[in-house]
Amino acid sequence: MGGFCGLGLSGVRILVTASSSGIGFGVAKVVGSCGARVAITGRDPDRLRRAAEKLDAMGVDAHPIEADLSVEGAGARLVREAVEALGGLDSVVFIPPPPPGGRFLELGMDSWRASYRLLVEAGLEIIYESISFLKESRNPSITVITSIAAWEPLPGIATSSVLRPALHGLVTLLARELGSLGIRVNGIVPGYILTDRLREVAAMRAKARGTSIDDELKSLAGEVPLGRVGAPEDIGWLVAFLASPQARYINGALIPVSGGLHRSTR
Repeated sequence: MGGFCGLGLSGVRILVTASSSGIGFGVAKVVGSCGARVAITGRDPDRLRRAAEKLDAMGVDAHPIEADLSVEGAGARLVREAVEALGGLDSVVFIPPPPPGGRFLELGMDSWRASYRLLVEAGLEIIYESISFLKESRNPSITVITSIAAWEPLPGIATSSVLRPALHGLVTLLARELGSLGIRVNGIVPGYILTDRLREVAAMRAKARGTSIDDELKSLAGEVPLGRVGAPEDIGWLVAFLASPQARYINGALIPVSGGLHRSTR
């Protein structure tokens, strides 16, 4: 694929978490198509291997690293392995693995603890460990992928609706604290993106309403002003831009990518 997207990412070293499928895979595919060298991660070794093979077939320079971010300390180890595989680090894209789904009354404290670990604690580990390496880069950046649920709580994903706003606070804080080091920190706020998690939400809605998953996916698409749900690559292109020199003055932004689904003026 080479580095022909015009964003100046050829040879840029990017770590993308939770990237064996879904949004993470779409991000790795896009930044890799722009010439970046990508460390991809996942906890399922077979799925991770297949993802790496797909990216390799596309001409992406992908380096698979198995990591289960539900385990304490896995985030720091992941960063060190990515730096070793890539020979340094220019950009970190933190995509939390999907936490347990369900409504508030359906969830116990174990689900909340597991969700905090995946959505917040793992990200803190990764960012803390990455800073010393990012400081050595000419154009260092951190991009955090959250969810529109952080702004507009969604039924069926209570943990996301409660915990993802903490990531928005983290982006705003780090943009101020790390800016003096030249490290830009931004967040992307996806709407409905066609992933396994969206299919899970559609399945919950279908069960409650006695409809089909396809019907519910169409219904979700109908809520979006553009009339469709997004593709993982729609997030990937914004990640590529934010990691590029063209975004050198963008810091502390929380950018919705929702086809217009996000309705507030925040």
